[in-house]
Amino acid sequence: MIIDVVMPKMGESITEGTILEWKKRVGDSIAMDEILLEIGTDKVDSEIPSSAEGVIVEILAKPNDVIEVGKVIAKIDSEKESSKSKDSFENIDESFSADLSKVEEKISINDSKTIINQKEKRFFSPVVMKIVAENQLPLSELEKITGTGRKGRVTKKDILFYINEKEKSEIVIPKKDFGNIDQKSQIGTSNQEEMSHMRQVISKHMVESLSTSAHVYVMTDVDMSRIVEFVKLNEVSFKDQESYNLTYTPFVVQAAVQALLGFPKMNASIDDTKIKYHRHINIGLAVSVDNGLMVPSLLHCEEKNFLGFCRSVNDIAKRARKGDINPDELSGSTFSITNFGVFGVTLGTPIINQPNVGILGVGAIKKRPVVVEDVDGDSIGIKNMMMLSLGFDHRLIDGAEGSNFITSVKRNLETMSLEFNF
Repeated sequence: MIIDVVMPKMGESITEGTILEWKKRVGDSIAMDEILLEIGTDKVDSEIPSSAEGVIVEILAKPNDVIEVGKVIAKIDSEKESSKSKDSFENIDESFSADLSKVEEKISINDSKTIINQKEKRFFSPVVMKIVAENQLPLSELEKITGTGRKGRVTKKDILFYINEKEKSEIVIPKKDFGNIDQKSQIGTSNQEEMSHMRQVISKHMVESLSTSAHVYVMTDVDMSRIVEFVKLNEVSFKDQESYNLTYTPFVVQAAVQALLGFPKMNASIDDTKIKYHRHINIGLAVSVDNGLMVPSLLHCEEKNFLGFCRSVNDIAKRARKGDINPDELSGSTFSITNFGVFGVTLGTPIINQPNVGILGVGAIKKRPVVVEDVDGDSIGIKNMMMLSLGFDHRLIDGAEGSNFITSVKRNLETMSLEFNF
């Protein structure tokens, strides 16, 4: 029986996708839920598992083709017998069999049953196993990785994320011998590579934003000393309760949400000549990922308390870095926040995330000498200071309103009630 493989619908607002890479060729056998191809949308790139088992008899789209949702892109013959055993190492091509000799546990053809744990019935795709071989990762470690795919399957992103985290914990800075560098060989050399799909999408959106909105920026500094001290006193009890670290981002999000309640224009968007005021406050939170940047949305923030912000920020950042964000979560924001302070940057002027009219940039918290005003006279004190920048669309927001808004965020941070129970 011939089964049609169609371009999947990746989200409510997604109408088409771009073929990035086929993981299989015509004539290859494929198992249910094994990765068939990778597609990209204007929101996110995703690996697509096969919805049927059989042999691929036709591929109807090439890499970089833009295909409408629901259109047939490949065909699988579910009745055709695979020339490779489903439960053995022969499910991986011969060239890969040679690669596996590099694995620490010296896997042989006779050890092939270790690919599928007979007790747990776990299947590891050829793509995952090839990465395991190339990185000389013992299968005993592979068995311990929690899969995020269908039925707990370990995906390509899961194994790459695991290896990346492992390398971070084992990184050693090598000693460099600068005396033996051939200076002539370093002159005039260059190379080039194609932008990733995500990088192309980001590039397009940033240029469109600059050509759409009249960007204006205002900045102010914030005394974060009370919050810094609070985090130091409560970081252990918070982690014991929540199992993740208490960061400064939830404080900034809560302060911004409180300010947006008093400045509804900053939470609006422009539709031609009309102003669209949004009922809910949906914060778009910029998250740095391996190939670029994602801005998933925290929905209905006006309904959350501080602990709700902590949990939402941690969840969405963690899933974004693992590649588990749903495309629908990358739309619907009404105001955005980007925290470049985590990289040690003091100040920045971020580009507005369309169709928002404002974006808050958060700098690093650094100790600085500041003037401390007191009834007994002024003095110089050491404070934990942070710079905030606000980019806003001058088509809708004037300088006075933008300045009053960022001042409101500053005041909310400096006077925030810190009576939380952890």
